[in-house]
Amino acid sequence: MVKISASKGRVVVGMSGGVDSSVTAWLLKEQGYEVVGLFMKNWEDDDDSEYCSSRQDWLDAASVADLIGVEIEAVNFAAEYKDRVFADFLREYSAGRTPNPDVLCNAEIKFKAFLDHAMSLGAERIATGHYARVRTVQTEEGELHQLLKAVDHTKDQSYFLHRLNQAQLSRTLFPLGEIPKTEVRRMAQALQLPNAAKKDSTGICFIGERPFREFLNRYLPTKPGPVKTPEGVVLGEHQGLSFYTLGQRKGLGIGGIKGRQREDGTADAWYTARKDIEHNTLYVVQGHDHPWLLAQELHAQDVSWVSGYAPLAGSYAAKTRYRQADAACELQDGTADNFRLSFEQSQWAVTPGQSAVLYAGDVCLGGGIIV
Repeated sequence: MVKISASKGRVVVGMSGGVDSSVTAWLLKEQGYEVVGLFMKNWEDDDDSEYCSSRQDWLDAASVADLIGVEIEAVNFAAEYKDRVFADFLREYSAGRTPNPDVLCNAEIKFKAFLDHAMSLGAERIATGHYARVRTVQTEEGELHQLLKAVDHTKDQSYFLHRLNQAQLSRTLFPLGEIPKTEVRRMAQALQLPNAAKKDSTGICFIGERPFREFLNRYLPTKPGPVKTPEGVVLGEHQGLSFYTLGQRKGLGIGGIKGRQREDGTADAWYTARKDIEHNTLYVVQGHDHPWLLAQELHAQDVSWVSGYAPLAGSYAAKTRYRQADAACELQDGTADNFRLSFEQSQWAVTPGQSAVLYAGDVCLGGGIIV
């Protein structure tokens, strides 16, 4: 491998031990940057358990750094993570909502605490293995940094990055935004990276692959209450509204109740449809397309616009959950604080606490928390 002299300045790469961030570090070094790897430790509770792999991840990241010839250091952001992300996660679940901690982690840890640390190391830029793109355009007001979907739409992660602001985007590189995931895997294998065959991580480290309710039970008290149909028929008992999310089908504890049946004797599945916090009641409905599961509009608060200002009212597309196809919508009255969307087609299981993210084609405009 030909060593290119560093001429583009120092960039600190968030190296997680995964394939994506490893290839990111290699690509930037090939492009002539002075690359420094940074491994972020964001969780310490039960770190040695089978569910949280940070120790192995660090070994993988260090092995890759050694192979491609870059420095790497580990930094502990566990305290910041607990204060800025996990505390909010528990507050939201306690209030009966379903938060998305990945969105908050990106805004508060990976592109704030990490960015600050990188700047203290003399970096000009940071980079991560996210599948997204940044484009800078000239406007009458000056430079505007746009957040774009990845070329590989099947891996696009702009949904999770929609809270990034102009200052953060101006210092961020996403080298994988132009590359299909299959090509990234091929590159890792060609380079013989020690983690080339490593599976992609799913979910959040502090939950990992463990049963979700088992994890929440350690931090939130159970508060049983009735499970009812829209007609008020009691079907069973829930363990606490925090442990259920809208659209949930499994783990409702009413599997033996068939309810309304079809002519062939089969029955539609039950789904979580509403939470009545005041009366501690969980409402379930039968059938995927029950009216209680469909929403024609939504209201979002705690808004963050990538450009720093709200887009004009009009026609856009939106996602109300990750891996959802873009849904045509109308932005009614977007402001710096909140916005309303109405959809051409009803959206399924629009969930309070999740993010509604707005797009104009491939450009991610920002979003807010569904209320």
